[in-house]
Amino acid sequence: MSRIGRMPIPLPTGVEVSHQGNRLTVRGPLGTLERDLHADMALEREDGQLRVVRPSDEPRHRSLHGLTRTLVNNMVVGVTTGFTRNLEISGVGYRAALQGSKLVLALGYSHPVEIDPPAGIEFRVENPTRIGVFGADKELVGQVAADIRSRRKPEPYKGKGIRYAGEKILRKAGKAGKVGGG
Repeated sequence: MSRIGRMPIPLPTGVEVSHQGNRLTVRGPLGTLERDLHADMALEREDGQLRVVRPSDEPRHRSLHGLTRTLVNNMVVGVTTGFTRNLEISGVGYRAALQGSKLVLALGYSHPVEIDPPAGIEFRVENPTRIGVFGADKELVGQVAADIRSRRKPEPYKGKGIRYAGEKILRKAGKAGKVGGG
């Protein structure tokens, strides 16, 4: 049996879970998330916990078992505590600022880059070189962070650009042809 799929999902107080057909709705302090689950997977509720049950031991059902449990757990965690993805900006003159809820980036282009947050996403700028993307939907938080990073990916020679917090950039050596002085 799947080690991930067989673990129960604890339901904290203040979280409501409703399941109609294969549509799952989770409500909590940070909002409401909805997702269509695979029709073969079943949810059982027992004393403050959810459990994902698979119908058979087929390889397809075994792979869906762990996936479904992880998706449901991410929904529960999202509506209670939320998810954050942090980004760092490095480069001379590169900076971030908030104008209302809009994120404005100066990334060395001739114009500022403005990004409007989608519904359910909040931008946080701790200082001009650190950006936080916060929201209840883990998938959406990751996608918005990837979109911001794609505006100026880190380059390998000087390391300038936007990178995830803690991401290591493989640095390359510059030109070596002028050293000999021939």
